[in-house]
Amino acid sequence: MMERERRGRHARKNGIIHLSVKLERSVSAYVAAATAAGVGLLALPSLAEAKVIYTPAKVQLLPSHRFPLDLNHDKEVDFTLVDTHGSYFFTAWGFLTAYPNRPANAIWGYGVGRGGFLRYASALPAGFKLGPKKGFSPGQKVMAHSTFAGGRPQSSTCYGPWKNATNRYLGFRFKIGTETHYGWARLNVSCNDTVVTGTLTGYAYETVPNKPIITGKTKGADAVSEQPGLGHLARGAASP
Repeated sequence: MMERERRGRHARKNGIIHLSVKLERSVSAYVAAATAAGVGLLALPSLAEAKVIYTPAKVQLLPSHRFPLDLNHDKEVDFTLVDTHGSYFFTAWGFLTAYPNRPANAIWGYGVGRGGFLRYASALPAGFKLGPKKGFSPGQKVMAHSTFAGGRPQSSTCYGPWKNATNRYLGFRFKIGTETHYGWARLNVSCNDTVVTGTLTGYAYETVPNKPIITGKTKGADAVSEQPGLGHLARGAASP
């Protein structure tokens, strides 16, 4: 009994505190766990890195014009919005089209032609989650197009998901280097006889690779997974 009490107490010798074997092992385990946690925390993306970058805009998309869209401002064009107009004898037409600028980039919309030959870009509502789903497909996407026939009687028609749309969103998947990111662009579109016009009012992208983004979200850091706290690690280290 006296031996156990002697070994169980802290003994002071030459100014050094000697711990019991069990307590010493617990402290060592705690230090190791805390060190590992510190390394893990350093390896995580910071809250400042995990966020949506939003760019307000007021860009008029008029016939025979194009706008290069650089979502992350790295001087590399990711998508191009093109407004075209043409005529032939008594017929005229207009198109508003979104083009990916890299083969790996894609737009949310129809992967197979509709209306006989056109692949349309979806006019997404606010609050729509864009991520690794099947809605993205490569290639250009028509937003809206109009036709005018000048015979008797005259006729004009506007087609497409973006026909006279207000505050709708293009969904984007694009590459920054070799990593995949998601973004959106907000536009208003109108059709008038042979002319399709649009206004780009803002665009955004998620800074974390492969992380979904919500259309219309313009600010606020996203959540970052946390490592267990040191108090939890201490309790674990002290367990028998």
